[in-house]
Amino acid sequence: MMLRLGLVTALWALLGCSSQADSPANSEAQNGARNPLIWADVPDPAVIRVDDTYYMSSTTMHMNPGLPLMKSSNLVDWNLLGYVYDSLAADNASTLSGGEQAYGRGSWASSLRYHNGRFYVSTFANHTSKTYIFSSDDIESGEWQRAEIDQLFHDASLVFDQGRAFLLYGNDDIHLVELTADASAIKPGGLRTTVIEKASSIAGEEFWVPAEGAQVSKRNGYYYINLISWPANGMRTQLVYRAKQLTGPYEGRVVLQDRGIAQGGLIDTPEGDWYAFLFRDFGAVGRIPYLVPVRWQNDWPVYGVDGKVPEALSITSQQSGLGNLVASDDFDYPEINSEAGALKLAWQWNHNPDSRGWSVTERPGYLSLTNQRTDKGLLDTRNTLTQRMYGPEARATVALDTANLRPGDVAGLAALQAQYGFVGVEKSETGTSLIMVLGQSEDDEVSETVAARIALPQSRVYLQIKTDFKSQRDTATFWYSLDGTNWKAIGTELKMKYTLPHFMGYRFALFNYATQTPGGRADFDFYRLQ
Repeated sequence: MMLRLGLVTALWALLGCSSQADSPANSEAQNGARNPLIWADVPDPAVIRVDDTYYMSSTTMHMNPGLPLMKSSNLVDWNLLGYVYDSLAADNASTLSGGEQAYGRGSWASSLRYHNGRFYVSTFANHTSKTYIFSSDDIESGEWQRAEIDQLFHDASLVFDQGRAFLLYGNDDIHLVELTADASAIKPGGLRTTVIEKASSIAGEEFWVPAEGAQVSKRNGYYYINLISWPANGMRTQLVYRAKQLTGPYEGRVVLQDRGIAQGGLIDTPEGDWYAFLFRDFGAVGRIPYLVPVRWQNDWPVYGVDGKVPEALSITSQQSGLGNLVASDDFDYPEINSEAGALKLAWQWNHNPDSRGWSVTERPGYLSLTNQRTDKGLLDTRNTLTQRMYGPEARATVALDTANLRPGDVAGLAALQAQYGFVGVEKSETGTSLIMVLGQSEDDEVSETVAARIALPQSRVYLQIKTDFKSQRDTATFWYSLDGTNWKAIGTELKMKYTLPHFMGYRFALFNYATQTPGGRADFDFYRLQ
């Protein structure tokens, strides 16, 4: 969603003091599912049902591959299917080149549709100022055809209606633009109109975030537009507008104000039950999905139970943990090479990777990161491999062989966001040191502090980060071991903070960068989660 920079301080002050989260979703297999569904960063969910199967697309900003797709048989247990694209663009910002970067940009809120036997996904990117529409006849294993529109349609929702295709989009004023029938381009001479003026007005007079995040549904002869707004000094709020015609006139209501749970759309089950699939800003872990029961009254959706989002749901959960959304990895990929790019689906690169700089076959059973250039620091290097952190607590451990690092190289395990920390190894002409570093990026300036430095007497070392997201503690601590059994804390605690420049929840990140000469290699033996 679009957030104005002048409001950053007020917005994130509120995010930092919101109330406690509900019980961890799917922390263990249980009879009844619970909210939040996924205690990890899955923002801007767009959910559809095809027969008795549900599909979801989401946002991962500057990460690649991008535009993740997930599948569920019951709306509560979700698994990654894959990604719509390997890379969105190849410009300097996408490749962290020439002093440019795409943090917090990349692909934003998507729209997922199934029409006439074909799947469609739209998204838009602020760093390219384009809107993208992808289509495939097989969402689970097919190739995606890509169309680019040289205009940016903010938070657009794809609509197929009576043989025509549209994008419904906008911020406060909600607009409609007609596409060609195959949704690949703007239709010459097609309809272009404003369907709702000042859509925020039903929720107040002053807003930190005006109405946006449009998602369109149709039921019983009505078109329903779900929107999110954020009234000043209030909370993220869900709005719904309805009309008998797609073009209006629309009437609207506030349908939910509860802990900032908002933004998403309506979905029905084969049995005729209805839900809203929304998300909640929850501090450093990111934006986490909630499933909200919906009933209908006079053709208006009524969200929640007595206006609140329940913790317990009436849907049975069969899945333990977060499915394949996060995954340990021993990097044993005997049948692939780095050209194929076939890592576990949980992995995403920070920006576009350089395929020359990573491999799982150069040293079988290891992820090898080989520096192709010199960089100033962690936020500048391309081949940083990441996975989501998750709540209520998370722990990631890596085994790192540093024998092939070169002087000036730094490699290790990071808690990645604009305000970051890492535990790693720094190679110099005189030896190798364990270091713990705190860093912060602000106004395109990066500052780092080495909080601890210890001589490393051997080439193999074990690194670990523990995180605590309970009650928004949002802390990370850093650890090392020389034998993988006996652990010692190093450095200081990182107070994690969700920031707009990166606009995503914290990630565990494996990295290697050179400050003097390229060619140094870091070999990661495993990545293990607890």
